[in-house]
This record gives sequence, C-alpha cells and structure tokens, in this order.
Amino acid sequence: MKLHRTRRARWTGWLFAAPALGMYGVFVLRPLALTVQYSFYNWDGIGPSTWAGLGNFRMVFSDPALLNIIGNAFRLIVFFSVIPVLLGLASAAVIRRIAASRLAAVARTALFLPQVIPLVAAGIAWSWLLSQTGVVNQFLSAIGLSGVTRAWLGNFATALPAVGLIGAWVLLGLCTLLLLAGMTRIDPALFEAARIDGAGFWREFRSITLPGLRQEIAVCVTVTVIAALASFDIIYIATQGGPGDATMVPGLEIYELAFSHRQVGLASALAVVLIVLVLACVLPIQWLARRDAR
Repeated sequence: MKLHRTRRARWTGWLFAAPALGMYGVFVLRPLALTVQYSFYNWDGIGPSTWAGLGNFRMVFSDPALLNIIGNAFRLIVFFSVIPVLLGLASAAVIRRIAASRLAAVARTALFLPQVIPLVAAGIAWSWLLSQTGVVNQFLSAIGLSGVTRAWLGNFATALPAVGLIGAWVLLGLCTLLLLAGMTRIDPALFEAARIDGAGFWREFRSITLPGLRQEIAVCVTVTVIAALASFDIIYIATQGGPGDATMVPGLEIYELAFSHRQVGLASALAVVLIVLVLACVLPIQWLARRDAR
C-alpha cells in the first residue's frame, strides 16, 4: 500500500509538471536545438540553406572583428560583475551596521531602484546624462574640469567603460540586497564574540562576514557574469554598438548578423560560442560554491 501511494504521488507530480516541462521544451530546448542546427549551415533565413560544416565556427574564431566583439563582453565583466560585487559587499556591510536607523531603509531603496526601472528607460536617461551637453559634463565644467568633457558614449576610448558603468549602476542594488540578506543569516553571536575579543570592523568583515557569504557571492558573480556576457538592452539603447565596434558585444552582433545581414548560420554559430563561454565561466563558479558548502 505504501509503495502504491509513493508511485501515485510520483505520477501526480509528473502530471502537474508536464505543462511546465512542455513549455520549457517548446520555448527553450527546441530553439536551442535549432540554433545548433543552423550553425552548421549557410542560410539567409528565407531561401534554401547550404551545408557549411564547421565553417561558421572557423569564421568566429578567425575573424579579428568577431574576436574583438567577444573580448568586449569579457571586458564588461569588470564593470558588470567585479565592481557591483565589491561595492555591494561594502554597501551591505555599511547598511548592516546602521540597520536600526531610517537611513538603512532609504539606502536599500535607493540602491535597488535601478532594478525596477526598465532597462530601456535607464539606457535613454544615461545617454542624456553622458552626452556632450549632459549633466555629467556640466558638472565637470562647473568644478573646472572642462578639459576632460566629451561625448562619453561617442568616444572610442570611453564608450565601453561608460556603458560598463551603466551596467554597474543597474546591478549594484541586486548584489547589495543579496549580500545583505546573506549577512542577516550569519549568527550574531559570532560578531559579538569578535567584538569582545577586540576585533575591528575590517577583521570582523574578513574573518566572519566574507566566509559566511560564499554562497551569496557565488550567486552574485554568476548573475552578473551572465549579464556581462549576454548584455544587449543597455548597449542597444545607449550606443547600438558604436562608435564603430567599440561597444559591440556578442548579443548585439548576433542580432545584427541574423536580422540585418541575413547571415543566420554565422549568427547561430556565434550564439553557440556565447553559450559555451557562459557555461565555461559559470560552471566553475557553481562548482567552487558547492565544494565550499560541503
């Protein structure tokens, strides 16, 4: 009787999960399989396709322009991942210290606000702020630094860092709240014992807070690295990959190749390469997080 109930519960679970699995298969697994299939063909999306074998992949790894585009995505990791995680750690630690004051609630709201703003609106707003006559240049001119003003998103040297700072601004609040939530589950007795032993803020942070946040840091790094490598929205709105290809990233290049240049096979190959790169970056992070959890 007990075995029968177990089997019935298992079949009931599968029955309830079937619609979700079906939707996942139709909207995720099937497009993924088709992308892999298209990557082995030369196809314009309309006419007949021709077998290309690994030709599209060879082009991805031999074309200097495409390699530079992939390199741009990895450069954005510094802005989309490293900066938000480090600043998030500092912000969360400070907010935790002042948790009893109203300023903590204001800080949490202000930092998380970019997460609820549509990325299109954020991209447009920052395009205005960083333009030649924008608020940033007006402020620099007001404090006597008019010599460094420029169109930050239109300059070859500053366009990618400017886009990266927009991404860092968007992701900082998410990292801060994730890390702050992790800090609240650390046993307060550990902090009290450290203070009794005379530990200062930095020693307390290094010896108690950081080791207790391994899982949350892994989640933050995973989310932000994926955001960097798969970035599209902000760059499309702010620069559309310009000037030249200074801010072009794989996600935007895949869109351009497929829908503007009708090179669906090459776009699919670049998409497959991007998936592999994301997995190559994310899986080691997850493995290290699980190993530390043991």
